[in-house]
Amino acid sequence: MRSGEQNVVGRSRARVRAAANRARDWVRAAAGRLRRNWVDVIEAALAATVAWFVAARLIGHPDPFFAPTAALVVLGEARGQRLRQTIEIVLGVAAGVLIAELVVQALGPGSGTLLAVLVLTIGLMVTIGASRTLVVQAAISALYLVAVAAPKGDLVPFRFVDALVGGAVALAASQLTVGRNPLALLVTEARQTFADLAEVLTHIDEALARCDESAARAALERAREVDGCVERLRTAVQACGETLRLGVRRRRHLGRVGDVEATARQLDYAARNIRVLARAGVTLTRLHEATPPEVGAAIRALAEAVRAAGAALATDLAGRQEAARHAEQAEATALEAVRTAAQLLRSNPPLPVVMIIGQIRATAIDLLRGVDGENDSVLTRVDQALSPPPRPRPTDVDQEVCLGTGA
Repeated sequence: MRSGEQNVVGRSRARVRAAANRARDWVRAAAGRLRRNWVDVIEAALAATVAWFVAARLIGHPDPFFAPTAALVVLGEARGQRLRQTIEIVLGVAAGVLIAELVVQALGPGSGTLLAVLVLTIGLMVTIGASRTLVVQAAISALYLVAVAAPKGDLVPFRFVDALVGGAVALAASQLTVGRNPLALLVTEARQTFADLAEVLTHIDEALARCDESAARAALERAREVDGCVERLRTAVQACGETLRLGVRRRRHLGRVGDVEATARQLDYAARNIRVLARAGVTLTRLHEATPPEVGAAIRALAEAVRAAGAALATDLAGRQEAARHAEQAEATALEAVRTAAQLLRSNPPLPVVMIIGQIRATAIDLLRGVDGENDSVLTRVDQALSPPPRPRPTDVDQEVCLGTGA
């Protein structure tokens, strides 16, 4: 077989292996999402069913479409939100339905009515600060009311009542779930945030090991998405704190929630540092520079430190004694990452490698401050790991030997 044909076959096999790896990663990620969220799936189905039952059987509305619709919309938007924001969502959805009913009742069906309903509904959702998803869902509900189920005869605000019923059911379901274990959602978000950060570091390491610019750019895009994970963690902290304040017996957990809030602030800094690290990785692969093995070892150690820090936070929230052990492991591996990267400073590495070393140091500092609190000793320990060990001073005998040799 000619060398050209061998190259083609080799590239084809590499593409097949890459496609198989992507498929395997997708299946693994999908299974993980289902495993983490199966309770949410059951909760949403039950909330919609209960809302339909209340509106149809207890209130007697013959077509309670908006009760389960509002329940699903509110439940999807309210997860992890503060109680006040959830109530605003309930009232906003119900008010949007009422506005649509009033406009259709006053103007009758038609293009002008459709325009007016959509403008008023979308404007209301934007006013209450709804997300884009909620805005679209509310607009679709208003569109359905105008085009498919326009009210006939006298105005009887069944749909408005249905929306309130669905929202109230969703609100009760979300609070019952959180009230049973108010720290559960916070633990889940904390684990996910740390896992996402560690995954980004793993992708960066793999891209640098293969000197693959496209993979490095994909890792950079993934690093940019981690900001949303950190923001969800902050929202979960606020929601959990509010739930704990409403329950007198659970207020003893407020101190832990305050610690998580401080950790989330440090994680935000760490996510920014990892994003800069990923950008330096893109530059290094674009220059086709061979990545020193110390860089890969340091990044892998840093990823392990992130996972250990996540385990420390999760076990601390759960009140388990393993938290201290995980915290010690996080510090040891983070300092090891800094020491490993610092070895490269003696060999005058290229600028992208220097940038990676700097971001490993900065990430280690923010990570350890999130685990150990914001104190000055963290900076001292990291800088000691970064600095090479001092050379031993020559003794008098050594100096005499040197002088004698020079003579």
